[in-house]
Amino acid sequence: MAQRHIITSEYPPQPGGVSDYTRIVAEGLAAAGEEVHVWCPATNGATPACDGVVLHREMGRFTPRELRNVSRQLKQFPAPRRVLVQWVPHGYGFRSMNLAFCLWLWLRSLSGDRVELMVHEPSLGFGEGSWKHNLVALFHRLMTIVLLRATRRVWVSIPAWETRWRPYTLGRAVDFRWLPVGSNIPVAETCAEQQQFRKRLTADGCLLIGHFGAYDANTTSLLLKSVPELLKADNTNLLLLGHGSSRMQSVLAEQYPSFVDRVHATGSLNELELSRHLSACDLMLQPYADGVSSRRTSTMTALAHGIPVVTTKGKFTEPLWTTSEAVALAPAQDPAEFARNASQLLEDEPARKRLAASARTLYEEHFHRRRTIAALREGLETS
Repeated sequence: MAQRHIITSEYPPQPGGVSDYTRIVAEGLAAAGEEVHVWCPATNGATPACDGVVLHREMGRFTPRELRNVSRQLKQFPAPRRVLVQWVPHGYGFRSMNLAFCLWLWLRSLSGDRVELMVHEPSLGFGEGSWKHNLVALFHRLMTIVLLRATRRVWVSIPAWETRWRPYTLGRAVDFRWLPVGSNIPVAETCAEQQQFRKRLTADGCLLIGHFGAYDANTTSLLLKSVPELLKADNTNLLLLGHGSSRMQSVLAEQYPSFVDRVHATGSLNELELSRHLSACDLMLQPYADGVSSRRTSTMTALAHGIPVVTTKGKFTEPLWTTSEAVALAPAQDPAEFARNASQLLEDEPARKRLAASARTLYEEHFHRRRTIAALREGLETS
C-alpha cells in the first residue's frame, strides 16, 4: 500500500481553508487506497475520524525541538517517505519567518524523502506596507529558495504563484503543476427546508441574491458600492453567508436604513446548513479586488452548487473564467459594471439557468475534488 505523509499548519477541528482542504485531500487519498499520515499541531475538540488517515498532532509550534522529535518518529516509517507540505508562510509560526522549518524540509529531502509542496499562498509582496512588511517579504524569499532546494515538484493553487516562485529556483529543475482548490462544502440534497429558508428570507415572487465570504476590507468595499443599486428593486433581498456576515449586515443597515428588512445574515453555519442556504439563492455576488481565481473557494462553492455567479476580473484571474462563460465578469475596479451584470441576470431567468449549467460543467471538469486526487495520484506514479 502506498504511504503518504502530509504536513499542515492546521487540521479539523481547527477552522480555516487550509484545514478543510487538507482534510479533503487526506480523505480522498485514503479512499483511493493510500495510507495517509497527517502531521499537524495539537488542538482542542474532536477530529473527524476517517479510515486510512492517521493523525499525528506532534508539530506543536514547529520549533526546532519539535521538528527533531517528528524526525525521530518519521524514522519508524519505510524510506523513502513521500511528504506533501501544505504551504502558507504565515501558518508555521515565528511570525511567518520560520526558516528553521524550511531548512528541516531540505534536510529531509537530503536524507532521501520525496518532498512536495502545495502552495496556497506564496509570500508577502514588497512595497505593500511598512519596512517591517518588506523585511518579512525578504525573509519569505529566502525561505522560498530553501523550499525549492527541498523539492522537485510544486503544486500551485493558481498559475500566478508559479510565476512568482520560478525565479527562486535559481536554475534548478523544478516541476510546477497547477492544482486548483475546489469547494470544501458538500452539496446537500434538495429538501423542504430550502423552500422554508426562501419563505423566511423573501416573499413569493422575490429574488434572493447572496454573498459568501470572509468580508475582508476590499470585498466589503466592493459590495457596499454595488449592492445598494441592486436593492433598489423591490423584488430583491440579500443573504449574507459566512463568518463576518452579521457585521456586514450592520454596516449596510447603518448606511442604508431603508434596506434593513431586506438584508439577512446567517453568521457561521455548519456544512449542511450552509449548503442549504446557498441553494436557496438565485444569484451569487462574489467580487474580489484582485479578481476571481482558482483559489477562491467561496466562488468554487457556488459553482459546485450550480448557482449563477457575478464576479470580477483582475490580475490573478485565469483565462478559463472568460473562455468558459461560466460566470458573469466585470472589471475588479468597476462596481457599476458589476451591478449592471447582476441586474441584467436578475431580470433574465433563462440567462441565469444557462449560467448555472455552465457553472456546474466548469466545476466538474476542472475543480471537483476527484480531479485533485487524480492529479496527486498521477504524481505518485510518475515521480
